[in-house]
Amino acid sequence: MKFLAIKFGLLLSAASIGVFGAAPVMAQGKAAPGADEASGTDIIVTARRVEEKLQDVPISITVMNTQQISDRNITIANDLTTYTPSLSSNERYGPEKQSFSLRGFNQDQSTAPTVGVYFAEVVGVRAQGGTTSGNTVGAGAFMDLANVQVLKGPQGTLFGRNTTGGAILLTPKKPSDRFEGYVEGSAGNYSMWKITGAVNIPISDSFKVRFAAEKNQRDGYVINRSGIAGSAPFFNDRNYESYRASVVVNITPDLENYTIFQYSNSHTYGYGAKIIACANASNGLNITPGTAGYSGARHLTALSCGEQLARQTARGDGLYDVESSVLNPYLRIKQWQVINTTTWHASDNLTVKNIASYGEFREATHFDLYTSNYTVPVGGFDLRNISPQLPFFATAGAPYKYVELDITAPGGTNSAEKTFTDELQFQGNFGDKFNYVMGGYLEFARPIGLSAGRTGIFQNCTSPQDLACANPLFFGSISESRVALSFNNHGIFAQGTYNFDDRFSLTAGIRYTFDNIFGYTVSTRATIILNPLDPRYATAAVDARTGVHLTRQCTDSFRLGNGIVPGGDFNLCRTDLKNPSTAPTWTINPQFKISPDAMVYAKWSRGYRQGGLNFTNPGLESWKPEHLDSFEIGAKASFRGAVSGYLNFAGYYNKLRGFQLFAGLQASAAGAASGVAGGAAIINAGNAHSYGIEVDGSLSMADGALRFDLGYAYLNTKIDTLPSAADLAATLVGTPFGGIFPTASAGSEFTLAPNHKLTLGATYTLPLPESVGKLSAGMTMAYTSSQIANGAVPAFLTPVGGGILPSRTLLNLNINWNKVAGTPIDASFFVTNLTNKAYVVNTGGAWVGSGIGDMLLGEPRMWGFRLKYSFGN
Repeated sequence: MKFLAIKFGLLLSAASIGVFGAAPVMAQGKAAPGADEASGTDIIVTARRVEEKLQDVPISITVMNTQQISDRNITIANDLTTYTPSLSSNERYGPEKQSFSLRGFNQDQSTAPTVGVYFAEVVGVRAQGGTTSGNTVGAGAFMDLANVQVLKGPQGTLFGRNTTGGAILLTPKKPSDRFEGYVEGSAGNYSMWKITGAVNIPISDSFKVRFAAEKNQRDGYVINRSGIAGSAPFFNDRNYESYRASVVVNITPDLENYTIFQYSNSHTYGYGAKIIACANASNGLNITPGTAGYSGARHLTALSCGEQLARQTARGDGLYDVESSVLNPYLRIKQWQVINTTTWHASDNLTVKNIASYGEFREATHFDLYTSNYTVPVGGFDLRNISPQLPFFATAGAPYKYVELDITAPGGTNSAEKTFTDELQFQGNFGDKFNYVMGGYLEFARPIGLSAGRTGIFQNCTSPQDLACANPLFFGSISESRVALSFNNHGIFAQGTYNFDDRFSLTAGIRYTFDNIFGYTVSTRATIILNPLDPRYATAAVDARTGVHLTRQCTDSFRLGNGIVPGGDFNLCRTDLKNPSTAPTWTINPQFKISPDAMVYAKWSRGYRQGGLNFTNPGLESWKPEHLDSFEIGAKASFRGAVSGYLNFAGYYNKLRGFQLFAGLQASAAGAASGVAGGAAIINAGNAHSYGIEVDGSLSMADGALRFDLGYAYLNTKIDTLPSAADLAATLVGTPFGGIFPTASAGSEFTLAPNHKLTLGATYTLPLPESVGKLSAGMTMAYTSSQIANGAVPAFLTPVGGGILPSRTLLNLNINWNKVAGTPIDASFFVTNLTNKAYVVNTGGAWVGSGIGDMLLGEPRMWGFRLKYSFGN
């Protein structure tokens, strides 16, 4: 029935060609995308899927053009957050695996995004692994862009599901009819170097191509002090290459075909977290076995953590110094996408547009979840404190890794997905009175094999993927995750604007979305048998690739039993699940033009974020969608004269239902007996609301020599209700868990949702002769107030007491000399974080379960020089 509904919607849209065929000409924007006049009247955006002027669109938008992207040294998606009010990110697993938050709506672990990221009108390739990944653009996607648009508030009518916070649109430069290009080189501290180039070739009047490429490499700023051969020298580095080819073919004067191929390959050491505190007897660590709340595993990790912290202190380590014993760590992300857009001007008033894409995402990781270099503490450790079934004593100094993630085999992936999308649009109008966009959307995402990974817990592995692990603690295991997830997302939509007169208009739109997530897991838990004298050795399975003797149990040992899987056949552990959902989303958006340069608007939008699946927690694998009602009022004004510019204001109130929230899990007695440990699940946790204001503006004076840019966002968030204790207990019936602990409480704020963000920029251009060139200097201040990262972190844990990230103010500088001495050479000097401010972007969240207090740090001062040579027209 769902597919019939989609087909009916597409047929209905196709019929509109004949219905609207006789109406007058539709107005088309002529300014080049990314043009940035001081008044804002020539900044072109595509927030409503057609080209419009920024000041004519009744939506809160932040726009950056080509020059601003370059001046601000934006090379990966995470760099946007410094300059965009209301936009924040979660960097728990490093900047290249970030997830975005707009107006406080976050993405937790395996939930769907709240902010859609689009490149050339196509959403990022789907992916879902054990940690946040995919659903965005690859490193290097910011090269050779016309502009970046950040749309704030729900965009579900025209952009579909999972845009409750908003959407980020990247518009690449399109092949043109001019031969032109450039080569740009950059060099800076931390051994940074970057090469970027692009060339546009009009082969004929009807066939144009554009090529762009970028290579970026920089050492990490988090230094590994472990001294272990084969471990990483540093973390938080940058190392990627990206390529793009674009082709425009004008088949006829009214029929255009535009194809883009985008490829990105990033290979770094991953992220490093700084240990700043460890649980002990004086700050809450229970060291008395057998008493309520005692955990032998937490006792052991907290003691090992304490010895590592003591080593750091004895060396006099700085904030950016860490210890990690993981050998050959890496984070590899490879992503490519082909996008084909066919545009047919069927008549003077109707345009038919089809946007098809195919893309693949692959991620492989090997890292330590908490950046540790642990050994059994002085005096050893009695393992009976962990389980009476472990009558062993661990020898002091024996090395082990607490949680080490890896792939399962060379060439394998932790997450791999392929996505096909197709969107058919009909754009038209009835003269000056009514214009519309309508159409249908299809998306199919399928796994590329199994997303699989091995996680060594309390092991000492040179390579978990090869099962090359010793077990100095006589316990511990290798978790073997193997999951295949598929996603179907389809929708039909229509949106139109009726102009009552030259001043008042009303926009209304609706979309109906059909979602389905389905997949299976064949995950196991392996125990390596090293000693031939062990009675289990003779009957243990032998891993076909590595020759290692091991026994395997199903990860879901509660439902499938905790017996040994015969022959290690993981297919006996298969569990299949699905989670379908449907929902309408809509928008009603009146606007009134006070004058040709001023307008006010109001907006009511319904947003929807789909539910999801995570096979880690038996009985709690799925959660339902969340729904949002957003109410917004705004005003936009442009002015000209001695002082020209624009000033835009928006105020909003959001009401969220079925709030998706992260919650910790504690195994019940029956669950523990079956081999299930604790975990973390996503639950639908009641209702929440938020409200705020946003201001964007730009002023230019002194004949354009002096320019000021402003961006400000105020955000207030609150979780109104959570399920009662009885309701939470009811969700655990039939599961191996006896306790569930939401990471927030009623009355608390959203995580990673600062109350204030302010960006102020000033640029001055010197009055020099054209023969000298254009010399300008710019400074940007970016302030972010304090914000909650993890409510479970204790108050004494400085500088993230109470799980609160301190406020920060960053200063960035750029000096540009364009057309140096009349030549086609541009020279630049840039500095980010000019004052070398040390600031925290997140915490690891391991205090409650492991007694580890840590933090992740943002970039210190980065500086560099840039030279650009332009050629052609």
